[in-house]
Amino acid sequence: MSSQQPTDEPVYDDRVYRSPMAVVTGVLLLALIAWLCGDAIVRGSGDSPWFAAAIALLAVPLTVAFTIRPAVFANDDRMRVRNPFRIIELPWAAVDAVRAGYSAEVLAEGSKYQLWSVPVSLRERKKASRQQFSRRGGLTNKGLSSPEGGDAASAAAVEPPRAHADQVVDELRELAGRGATRAGARGSVRVRWSYEVIAPAVAGAVFLIVLLATR
Repeated sequence: MSSQQPTDEPVYDDRVYRSPMAVVTGVLLLALIAWLCGDAIVRGSGDSPWFAAAIALLAVPLTVAFTIRPAVFANDDRMRVRNPFRIIELPWAAVDAVRAGYSAEVLAEGSKYQLWSVPVSLRERKKASRQQFSRRGGLTNKGLSSPEGGDAASAAAVEPPRAHADQVVDELRELAGRGATRAGARGSVRVRWSYEVIAPAVAGAVFLIVLLATR
């Protein structure tokens, strides 16, 4: 039975944040694992099929965990962070800060949780900074050359470029600020280990160790 009290406040669909590049990489790696291990299982001889099965059992869940699985789901009441081996549910009232330094992370109840699905690219951040600098220089020149400054004012209204991670963090901060006072955003942080990922990976590792020990 749910402990949440019903409210008249609307809750909209989750916003989902994940890394498209990580997903593409994960799909390609899974295809490579299926090709190599599948071929060894079907055509291999001796211990080869068993080693291929153990490697696949270990590699597939780890590949999924670090590439396809990570995601951040956020709505008006809470944020749910799906990391490789854990799921963290954070009501906005429990969130102290969302920040992006060398990695994107959320601070809540004295703990820090990394957002695996929001990678911070220093290269992208430097590129955005250079674009902002060039844009400011262009606006300054336009302002000096135009008596009315109309072009400069209209250009200034355009939002400056930001790195993707910084944009995501800004959106999460805005949601946190709006949702912290909502009745549905109350509660404490809940952390759950993802045994559906951990168990097969451990089984594959044990299987591989046994095969190596008994060769």
